Amino acid sequence: MAVQATTGPGHLVGQRSIKTILLEIFGPLLQVLMFVLGSATILSLIVIVFAFVLRGSRTDVDLLQGTLIILPQVIIDGMVRGFLFATIALGYTMVYGVLEFINFAHGEIFMVGAFVGAGFALSLARQRILADFPPLLFVVLAILLGMMVSGMLAMLTERIAYRPLRNAPRLVPLISAIGMSLFLQDLVRMIALATGMGFNVRFQTPPLGGALPLGQIPIGSDRFASFSIDSRALIFIVAAVMMLIGLNYLINVTKLGKAIRAVAQDRTTASLMGINVNRIIALTFLIGGSLGGAAGVLFGIRVGTINPYVGFLPGLKAFTAAVLGGIGNITGAMVGGIVLGFLEAFVASYLSLFTRGQFAGANYADIAAFSILILILIFRPSGLLGEATTQKV
Repeated sequence: MAVQATTGPGHLVGQRSIKTILLEIFGPLLQVLMFVLGSATILSLIVIVFAFVLRGSRTDVDLLQGTLIILPQVIIDGMVRGFLFATIALGYTMVYGVLEFINFAHGEIFMVGAFVGAGFALSLARQRILADFPPLLFVVLAILLGMMVSGMLAMLTERIAYRPLRNAPRLVPLISAIGMSLFLQDLVRMIALATGMGFNVRFQTPPLGGALPLGQIPIGSDRFASFSIDSRALIFIVAAVMMLIGLNYLINVTKLGKAIRAVAQDRTTASLMGINVNRIIALTFLIGGSLGGAAGVLFGIRVGTINPYVGFLPGLKAFTAAVLGGIGNITGAMVGGIVLGFLEAFVASYLSLFTRGQFAGANYADIAAFSILILILIFRPSGLLGEATTQKV
């Protein structure tokens, strides 16, 4: 009985601790899932209502039927875009949570990761072993290489361009970040041309499989809309979710995560408590850069062709996603990326359909993204989750 009395409370504490850990790791993902379902549902209802209202003026095509046919693929494309923006936005939000400034060179860190993955694939192709290389092993190795190089580059950038300016006015490190962005673009362009990769680099991969059918949706008495997901898109989504789970565990459970949150809250007090602030900031850049590098590799696998300027626009959109969700908030970065990805996908797919091709939707998706940024800065500067959190990181 004595043993039971001693063991029982400890066991309950252990259970309570495990529940807390699981909640801290998977709770934000459940919140992201809610926004995925909510964004997809609300935007789907909006385009269906528009199609129903506008179909009376369309005699050449059944607008409602056309809307329903492409709807599942639009949702899948929105998820892929959303996880891309979310993964890049995490780097922005972590750096802002600790230093309270925007690292505008993060888009180029993402681009470097894509080039590292492409270089790895090119080296395998030159050895004529790429076609027979195990696809899953290739993806894992490419992501690890991209994370390693991009993370180390982010640490080096912090040491050279940001740490000497840490106590300067905020505009100074911002200008330094823009300068690093331009420097990295031209540096990668020079290296790519000097090594024979070229300006537009084809991201080669082993055979990753074709599209995976997911099902059919009835759109009439005898018609069905089939929808599927490309294997590359599925790899992207799965890898992004795994990285987000790992980041939640790192930040919310480990000692390093506690140190990062302490430095984000008060650098001076954290230093007095024995935390090496410079080391924690460098590790924060390492983590954010690693996530950006992994996203770059996944992006390269997804799109197939990259260049030294490929990180500029996704970087700006990821910054928009971070602001949309609440910059400095990890869950907010995920949510902002998902919402922005769905908005872009729906605009790109349905604008030309609703306007009879007068406006190419893909060309106006960027306008939608940055219009959202302006509206958020005007009406809700704290972002969607900015007021709901007490932690910056």
